[in-house]
Amino acid sequence: MKLAITFLVFIFFVTPVAYSQKSNDVYVDKDGVMRWGNTKEEVKGFGVNYTVPFAYAYRVAKQLNVSPEKAIDDDVYHFSRLGFDLYRVHVWDTEISDTLGNLLVNEHLKLLDYALKKMKDRGIKFVLTPIAYWGNGWPEKDEKTPGFSRKYGKAACLTNPDAIKAQQNYLYQFLNHVNPYTGIAYKNEPDLIAFEISNEPQHGGKASDVTAFINGMVSSMRKTGCKKPVFYNISHSIHLAQGYFDADIQGGTFQWYPTGLQAKHEIMGNLLPNVDDYKIPFAANPRFKQMAKIVYEFDAADVGRSYIYPAMARSFRTAGMQLATHFAYDPTFFAYANTEYDTHYMNLIYTPQKALSLKIASEVFHNIPLYKDFGKFPADTSFGNFRVSYGQDLAEMVTKEKFIYTNHTATIPSNPGALEHISGSGNSSVVKYEGTGAYFLDKLDNGVWRLEVLPDAIWVQDPFGYNSLDKVLAVVNWRQWPMSVRLPDLGDDFEIRPLNKGNDTKSFKTKNQTFNITPGAYLLVKKGVSGKMTASSKWKNITLNEFVAPATTLKKTYVLNSPLKEISAGEDVRVKVQIVSLKQPEAAHMKLFVKGEKPVDLALEHTGGYSYSGTIPPEFLKGDAVKYCILVKENGVEKSYPSEQENTKDLNNEQENLFEIRILPKSSPVTLFSAAADHEQLLRPYLKTSRLNTIPEMGTSELGIQPEKAEDYAMRYNFKNNIAGRTSDIPTKTKLVFHGRALNEKPCTIQLALIGKDGSVYGATLNVKPESSAYAVLLEDLKKVDFISLPRPYPGFLPYSLNTTPEPGKLDLMNIETLQIVIFPTQTADQNQKLLAGIAIRSVTLE
Repeated sequence: MKLAITFLVFIFFVTPVAYSQKSNDVYVDKDGVMRWGNTKEEVKGFGVNYTVPFAYAYRVAKQLNVSPEKAIDDDVYHFSRLGFDLYRVHVWDTEISDTLGNLLVNEHLKLLDYALKKMKDRGIKFVLTPIAYWGNGWPEKDEKTPGFSRKYGKAACLTNPDAIKAQQNYLYQFLNHVNPYTGIAYKNEPDLIAFEISNEPQHGGKASDVTAFINGMVSSMRKTGCKKPVFYNISHSIHLAQGYFDADIQGGTFQWYPTGLQAKHEIMGNLLPNVDDYKIPFAANPRFKQMAKIVYEFDAADVGRSYIYPAMARSFRTAGMQLATHFAYDPTFFAYANTEYDTHYMNLIYTPQKALSLKIASEVFHNIPLYKDFGKFPADTSFGNFRVSYGQDLAEMVTKEKFIYTNHTATIPSNPGALEHISGSGNSSVVKYEGTGAYFLDKLDNGVWRLEVLPDAIWVQDPFGYNSLDKVLAVVNWRQWPMSVRLPDLGDDFEIRPLNKGNDTKSFKTKNQTFNITPGAYLLVKKGVSGKMTASSKWKNITLNEFVAPATTLKKTYVLNSPLKEISAGEDVRVKVQIVSLKQPEAAHMKLFVKGEKPVDLALEHTGGYSYSGTIPPEFLKGDAVKYCILVKENGVEKSYPSEQENTKDLNNEQENLFEIRILPKSSPVTLFSAAADHEQLLRPYLKTSRLNTIPEMGTSELGIQPEKAEDYAMRYNFKNNIAGRTSDIPTKTKLVFHGRALNEKPCTIQLALIGKDGSVYGATLNVKPESSAYAVLLEDLKKVDFISLPRPYPGFLPYSLNTTPEPGKLDLMNIETLQIVIFPTQTADQNQKLLAGIAIRSVTLE
């Protein structure tokens, strides 16, 4: 109560901002397109969901003694650098309402108001979803909150008369709420584009009941005098779609999680086919065509690479979406741990390449025409001014004025002299940089540019696993790195002046476009140009001296090395290592342990940034395995990794704590999948009865897979790392072999298929018997089959499979990287009846 009174006093003394504008409220035209009231121009927007005012993010701020307002300030600045102009949040009504639906003026509401004001100051507009139905606990237990959602729960909120009355009361008060930072009620806020009534309602009953429910909510909102478009989620309970179409709403909201949720590990492989098309089953409905369409949430969950978001944005525009917000941006102050939504990971500091991909996706939304179709995969990997490449882990945009890229690129802009903005990670024809953080270059005037360089971010663990605030997944490091900027507008010689507070770099002049740089904001001024800009100058939606980044969090040196699983005897082995340290080590090398011989020292070459590499010659590849450690010397002290031991003279006693690679004869099978080693990485729909069982007599394990329904059941496993050391042996193999058996004492039919890096799929069916054996198909007999969308996407109405293989085509064994397995139900004599089928799988090999 004291908090509420204090905040009311605060409202009273804040001078309200006068609300006066010609109506620029968005309206929806007869073709279902949102337009601005004044200009009639199409509404376009792209951004993120962000939750610091509520629930878990709010609690973590308090736990870590972080000011939520400061956190919002910092992150919204980053939103501006990423070109976002849209914000969406499902408001935790359970924290700002009572059981009757009365609005509670408390710190959560105050922080929402504050966030909206900060968004406005940066030119970011918003869509608000007043009702979430969620408890406030995730990923922890729900607290005892005062709201109607906690009392009734989501299901009852959709049917209980008292719950419905409470929601209508709440919506009326929410829209009438005056933001004390702006003096404007939500219903009149010019930067609030639209309202979405609630987050992911899941209706039962009849379509007419759904219509009545929605219309009751809309009526309470319209009683406030609000004329803004009202949206409703129509991607859930689509069997009741007519109920949505008959309701008094102006548009529908959609979601997209094309790689499922909660894999608990990073998903690998070419996932561009998964985002080839956002196909809406009721797209031809005449009433639906009159409705505007927005995306309230999307992400390629559990995907750590940077190529995919612009492709998703392209598919959204083809489907008619005008607004989209990614779910969800990690607040920087605890993004190191990725604990809020561990299946997602997005932050400019900690996931710079993914964030740049989202920046390019925003450009897609603003530049690709609505409903524009670019064909099917792989033709649609280049579209307009955009390109995505799985093989290069690259998304890029190249126009006359802008050059944006997520990774090293060989693309050369047609006229570098006309560029006005560059942002990227890695090296390009314009910028060379050895650090891992993002950088931004903006032309302020002729011969005057602003450079912003963010600190290095390094993932030291898979960020999509089981996370906690005590577990460090990513570290930040402020290191000085060489950079070169090749812009005709700056010439060969220019001056570099620090801008941001605390940047103690002295102004200096560079020659030949190359210099050393530490994180910060800088002015680059061409020789002979005076430059009138100062640190406090305003430019677009930022001030030139703004810079936000956490201090170095690197507490120790990390040696990151993923050894090859298997290698072929008689061949060189390339070892790649990242040595993540505060400064470059004094020395680094490998020590090799060969059975029956003295340890051997091998050189490591520094190849740039944190990267090192070395080669193990074939004469040292003896026996059935090779073991090695990495020795790093810093401050005169040498440590061994992975043991992190200082006493490197006694390494023979560390044989159990070394990197290890199995050595196999070239003639031995190439293992694509082993149930014992790889079952946790197998992508498949969840089965509660699936178990890994040991087979003592065989010295291995088998994974039992019994589908719960008599329908196709598909799985996928990316074996790229399994075969990386055996690539030269693969062309000699002639058979694809399944090792296992059928369950239930009945034979069954499965499909084995190999997916290439380019998304092509070649497979064949096998009849598997109850006897445990090896079931083989000749590689030359593999034929073109469908690419199955795995993991299964949300919403569930999206396509199950698609054709990604060129015609005519042929399997390229040097291109393969993923295994696809489908279990088919058993067909009975009655064509209308199918029976459950299952398998126990030990491995799949090339022989």
